[in-house]
Amino acid sequence: MHDPRDTPAFPNPHSPGPPTTRLAPSPTGALHLGNARTFLVNWAVARKLAWRIVLRIEDIDGPRVKPGAIELTIDLLRWLGMDWDCGPFIQSHNLDPCRDAMRKLAGAALAYPCELTRSQIEAAASAPQEGSHDIAFPASLRPTLVPREFAPADEASSWRFATPPGVIEFDDHFARHQRHDLAASIGDFVVWTRQEQPSYQLAVVVDDARQGVTHVVRGDDLLNSAARQIALQRALTLPTPTYCHLPLVKGPDGRRLAKRHGDTRLDTYRARGIPAERVVGLVASWCGLGPRAPMSASEFRQRLDLDRIPRTAVTFTPEDEQWLLST
Repeated sequence: MHDPRDTPAFPNPHSPGPPTTRLAPSPTGALHLGNARTFLVNWAVARKLAWRIVLRIEDIDGPRVKPGAIELTIDLLRWLGMDWDCGPFIQSHNLDPCRDAMRKLAGAALAYPCELTRSQIEAAASAPQEGSHDIAFPASLRPTLVPREFAPADEASSWRFATPPGVIEFDDHFARHQRHDLAASIGDFVVWTRQEQPSYQLAVVVDDARQGVTHVVRGDDLLNSAARQIALQRALTLPTPTYCHLPLVKGPDGRRLAKRHGDTRLDTYRARGIPAERVVGLVASWCGLGPRAPMSASEFRQRLDLDRIPRTAVTFTPEDEQWLLST
């Protein structure tokens, strides 16, 4: 008989060194129920399979971090019952490894400065947008690729990665086999911004490598990011982690959970006296562990079985909200 505690093992792409994952919240946005689900699954799988857990605060991609946001983020993870082995590491506190990576890319003619504005790129682009923040960068706009000396961007320019031709393929532990033609769909993407800091894509690649991350568990809205990150890993001769992308939590309208669906922030629920066990219990029901019922993080860890998690998006229903608030 299948034991739900026997979560299937992930392949380990690194040797030597312990299998390692990371909890990587961003304090530029409040943690909500969708974040809770992803982090709890990541944490539970790691603890079941004896992975090392790194806590990394990804604070470079977004608006200025409000005072106290990082401390609140860490406190909410602890409130839910999670722990970690290393960290917290604050991403913005040490960008030197990212600068080293940029020197390598620029010196190998794999990155170049770009002064084009979003409107100029949009006007030249013939491909549709891949996402709300992405404009396909036409190959015709790429300058001649030559070795360059990296200099931090200024307000007039950023640096772009010269996306190689061809399809990037990888096996995702949850989303299955993936094929992404980055050159056709997105083209050359930004790796160093006008704000004199690395882009999310570059910072994640560099930090995953230097922190020994071998397994990444996150939402499937980042599947396209995985392809970009693999392209950068190959260019920088860095190892590629094993990926596991989970379907998102969405509202009744089928759109990604957000403010339009009401206040689903964890801090709001906590302030209203909702026990963490009810949040964990709701997440457990979304993961196929039975009807909604209060549950500790420890019990969630013991019972979680990735094979029982639905492979379609989770819907946060009015009934979920009503149960959550019925303490």
